[in-house]
Amino acid sequence: MTISRIKVVAAAACAWAVHAAFCSLVSAEEFVRVSPRDYHYLELSDGRPYVPIGLNLIAPNTRDEDGLARMSQWMDKLAASGGNYIRVWISSPFWDIEHERAGVYDESRARRIEEMLEMARQRGIRVKLTIEHFREMSDSPRQAWANKPLHLVKNGGTARDMGDFFQGDSSRAQFKKKLAWLKSRFGDNPTVFGWELWNEVNAVAARDQQYMPWTEEMLAELRKLFPHNLSLQSLGSFDSVRVTPLYRQHSLLPGNDIAQVHRYLDLGASLDVCHGPVDLLAADAVREILGYQPQKPAILAESGAVEPRHTGPFKLYGKDSAGMLLHDILFAPFFAGAAGAGQIWHWDSYVDRNNLWHHFGRFRETVKDLDPAAEHFQPRMLDHPRLRVYVLRGERTMLAWCRDPQNTWQSELEQERPPELVEQQTVDLGSLVGSLDGRTCQVYDPWTNTWSAGDLQGSQLKLPAFRRSIVIRVNPAQ
Repeated sequence: MTISRIKVVAAAACAWAVHAAFCSLVSAEEFVRVSPRDYHYLELSDGRPYVPIGLNLIAPNTRDEDGLARMSQWMDKLAASGGNYIRVWISSPFWDIEHERAGVYDESRARRIEEMLEMARQRGIRVKLTIEHFREMSDSPRQAWANKPLHLVKNGGTARDMGDFFQGDSSRAQFKKKLAWLKSRFGDNPTVFGWELWNEVNAVAARDQQYMPWTEEMLAELRKLFPHNLSLQSLGSFDSVRVTPLYRQHSLLPGNDIAQVHRYLDLGASLDVCHGPVDLLAADAVREILGYQPQKPAILAESGAVEPRHTGPFKLYGKDSAGMLLHDILFAPFFAGAAGAGQIWHWDSYVDRNNLWHHFGRFRETVKDLDPAAEHFQPRMLDHPRLRVYVLRGERTMLAWCRDPQNTWQSELEQERPPELVEQQTVDLGSLVGSLDGRTCQVYDPWTNTWSAGDLQGSQLKLPAFRRSIVIRVNPAQ
């Protein structure tokens, strides 16, 4: 399938193109970078703010050419809702260039990747490209989707096992050749958000003493080959205390441009926070990473809800027709200090099946016209007798996300209790912004997509009735 045969809906995607940092055709000059004004946030290379709003859109789950049409449909829906970011595994079967023999690259798969990147460019979407995801090399794998035996010496590869793949000189040299080949085909492309070495590298059948030094060496190679793109690595779900030292080391790696974290609602996780309200588990993951003081942006790069110990998608996804899980995954990380919205995993079995794409637009509406790096936002929590109030206090603007703690996945999805109407609640803005002289206050309901003027009585803001959550924005004095 060629680009000429792919339906492009750039006009629909850019209906709100006045906010050019969030939706525009990707130009030849505008790369995503860590903002030199505030390393907690991202921007484009021309200095305009860039807040990533999107999801994992790994592959179309098919090996035939119809997969490009499916990717186009998903990207249409994301772009039309204000999204500007996706993550793709170019190691998954539909994209995998190295599927016949180690070191041999398939030109037809490369053309698929090129077409996908062009589709993204037309919609103003940046793409994080994950290079590898396999976890073992075996004739009898535990997980067939994560097996790549072509790298074994007996199959014409360079490695005796996974440990040797990371430590062996021949394997390292061959991986660098692969990076150089990717550079020759996709280098200096501003549509590429960044290059991620591996999906959840700590899940491989090797020790951290083997894959962490490899990570440092290959991050440096990425930086050399792709100087205008971000260089990244990822770890598995932060679901137990035992991964804390590894996450600290990973977040502080000098060549790792973003401190990424993965975390899911998982009743099989050993950390209690992974069992409870999704806003709490998402915010806690970001705060943990920021607590290491990595001096780089933090992103909740993979999240969602799963059956215990990641044995499948969450059985209650079908009941979440309103998208309350997705809403919390999008909003909570940003209001805890992340550089963008949280990024859901189950793009097909949850987001698309429940038609929840509008939630990306609700987050985009919340952050429209903001320049987070200029604001130098400081995240905090405001004590409140009825609500969880997440606050971003900036140089000129204050944002607050008020979440009803009585509405949880247990109450709404498991117990099937509709969200209550929250009424007669006030928030003391004086404790957040000081003087309100000359400042305006607005309230945004992301569930009805409506803005209203703030009902101020002195420094007390009376909130309109709402369900689940509501957003407060105090604008700078004119």
